[in-house]
Amino acid sequence: MPGSSFGNLFRITTFGESHGGAVGVVVDGVTPGVELCEADVQVQLDRRKPGQSSVTTPRSEPDTVQVRSGLFEGRTTGTPILMILFNKDADPSQYENIKNVFRPGHADYTYHKKYGIRDYRGSGRASGRETAGRVAAGAVARKLLARRGVDLVAYTWRAAGIQCETVDLDEIERNPMRACDPAAAAEMVKAVEAARDSGDSVGGIIECRITGLPVGLGEPVFDKLDADLAKGVLSIGATKGIEFGTGFAAADMTGSQHNDPITPDGFATNHAGGILGGISTGADVVFRVAVKPTSSIASQQHTVDVDGCETTIEIKGRHDPCICPRIVPVIEAMAAIVLEDHCKRQAALHA
Repeated sequence: MPGSSFGNLFRITTFGESHGGAVGVVVDGVTPGVELCEADVQVQLDRRKPGQSSVTTPRSEPDTVQVRSGLFEGRTTGTPILMILFNKDADPSQYENIKNVFRPGHADYTYHKKYGIRDYRGSGRASGRETAGRVAAGAVARKLLARRGVDLVAYTWRAAGIQCETVDLDEIERNPMRACDPAAAAEMVKAVEAARDSGDSVGGIIECRITGLPVGLGEPVFDKLDADLAKGVLSIGATKGIEFGTGFAAADMTGSQHNDPITPDGFATNHAGGILGGISTGADVVFRVAVKPTSSIASQQHTVDVDGCETTIEIKGRHDPCICPRIVPVIEAMAAIVLEDHCKRQAALHA
């Protein structure tokens, strides 16, 4: 199955299935001689792992990373880094009763039609568990970006129809929603728990801010920085849309309102979200991502089986009532991977 690799000069390939033996990633194009250890990766994986709170799945996976290549005496060697996480709490028996039925909102139907076979155990390759490899790779990218003075942070901006009114970056890791507004976070938790108790789920919006980028990242015409960020982010399961800067609100603005005035000290506003013509401007890159409600819900739904016969389905098992808190580090990871790749491409341009 093609399509499991991403990037050019900084390239990742993820592997594994939700209820298989393990998931993981191979990272190629890592700068040699950079200090890196498993703890640097584990801190990001701990933010993504299941079982964190009442608003995430109760599946209990330690998600302990093992680095099997590419490191020597605490430094990167420049050779491919293989990182693996063994599944400890897989329970494929939960899916036996629906193995011949397509779950609405999932990739069951499309995988079956495309390949003639699918791993029905928790969506297999299409499971959100695949993103553990992305987060591990993103942790490596973040170490490399930090050397360049680049930082990035994502947070839940909206969930269950409740929007943050303030942005306090110190608050993000203090609440189970990873929201930037403590008051809004408390209301979000109530709404998510209510949806879970009624057998339903909710979606939301994640905002990501990138600081410290130099002017000039991005490769027109087809490899624009925003285009590659969009591809990376929209390759994450459950993401359904992305906007940069003012985004879709620009459709209701005039050119005089939307254009960012340029001053000797930089841009006076940032409606463009830090990218013009697909190239970074030096201003903060800001984008927002729409996250759909979790597809696996306990409520009864109409569907068909593999023979095309009408039936109903009620999905059991352990699922997130809202994906927002755990997708935050995944979005950060994909952004970091894109940025490190473009930093390396820009360096190669002037080599």
